[in-house]
Amino acid sequence: MQIPKQMTVMEKLQILSDAAKYDVACTSSGVDRKGNGHGMGNCIAPGICHTFSGDGRCVSLLKILFTNECIFNCSYCQNNCMHDIPRASFTPDEVCSLTMEFYRRNYIEGLFLSSGILVSPNYTMELIYQTLYQLRIKHHFNGYIHVKAIPGADPALIKRTGFLADRMSINLELPTSDSLHTLAPCKSRRTILTPMRQIQNGIRNDRLLLSDGASSTDASSAGSVFPPAVSGNPHMDLSAPSSRFVPAGQSTQMIIGATPENDYQIMSVAEGLYQKFDLKRVFYSAFVNVTEDSSLPVLPGGPPLLREHRLYQADWLLRYYHFSVNELLSEDNPNFNIYLDPKCDWALRHLEYFPVEINRADYKTLLRVPGIGAKSAKRILQARRSARLDFPDLKKMGVVLKRALYFITCSGKMMYRTKLEENYICENLLRDKTQIPREIRESGYKQISLFDVGMTEPPQLCSAK
Repeated sequence: MQIPKQMTVMEKLQILSDAAKYDVACTSSGVDRKGNGHGMGNCIAPGICHTFSGDGRCVSLLKILFTNECIFNCSYCQNNCMHDIPRASFTPDEVCSLTMEFYRRNYIEGLFLSSGILVSPNYTMELIYQTLYQLRIKHHFNGYIHVKAIPGADPALIKRTGFLADRMSINLELPTSDSLHTLAPCKSRRTILTPMRQIQNGIRNDRLLLSDGASSTDASSAGSVFPPAVSGNPHMDLSAPSSRFVPAGQSTQMIIGATPENDYQIMSVAEGLYQKFDLKRVFYSAFVNVTEDSSLPVLPGGPPLLREHRLYQADWLLRYYHFSVNELLSEDNPNFNIYLDPKCDWALRHLEYFPVEINRADYKTLLRVPGIGAKSAKRILQARRSARLDFPDLKKMGVVLKRALYFITCSGKMMYRTKLEENYICENLLRDKTQIPREIRESGYKQISLFDVGMTEPPQLCSAK
């Protein structure tokens, strides 16, 4: 299978940007690399600016597949080898030209590059590595790059690529190995978790070297990831964070709704991934039946976007609010309440912990109050050192009182005369329209396309030099 050359770059872009729309694992937090004065772009914290569609998909990066050719037959994937769709493949030079020209025009602030499996995992991973190598070394691009590691590829290729990317991700695809075997028999959980462990160990080793006082030059040279020619490049500053291994960490993605796993099973898998693989993010993608395969479920209500939303909210509670999965769900209560966010739902089921006195509660306790986030909890702790707080003070600090008022007191008093009773509180919380996001209530499922803005004339691409 050869890379097609009969298409124009813009024809390929239209196909491969559309083919990438179901991959949602694109965030850039945690990167603070500055430009070195010789290249283009930077990645100064808090990272790349993000734009999200209504269903949570990041659109701030040039988000493309290297190819939608694929040797695998995953029944849920629109790019599977049996699906009759237009096929296209970029060359490394084309991806570099697109990235640089779109960046110069301020259309993008970085690159998200995934791919189908062309010829073999090693062949595809080598093309991706060549692309990143040219961007970093030849074009001196210092912007954010998120790249997919190809399961089954040579660990040496993944290692070399990791020193050129800011973030790497490997899609778990489906929550359980049984589901993966059913819908993607050519893939296995082992080939997915093995490179995930490799990336985790590489990140840890990189951090250990730096914490021991080694420069990032030492870190990169210890892994021997760059070809010899790189060391002689006058514009490649190996002492900069760009030579660190995957500095923004790794992430993964699970498809939700294609298989029968409940929310408890899905969140248990996510919790295990955070604990065992040090993942930065687990992304959840509402299942869209794009292949019309008979083995896939029919969802009369369309993609389960509200379920996806609740999983993201619960994921946030795991990462930042010190909740565990077993506190939110159980085998007897395996699915989230679609009408209430997981934090409100938990509070209603544990009214014995409330009301919380704002002027005495510790940080962890404050985080468990609906309507109080991490920032407002820290502001409360800081402010009450000098004065006792009341409800107007909480509003100024960003507390969402229409949720919090049922669960807190200030100096022993509640905001209104309310009953600490489950049905009463639930009835009032359901009146809060923000419990179900407006974009989910009012809009249908629609992916954002690079070509939605009426682009009729393609930008003139520079030749690779």
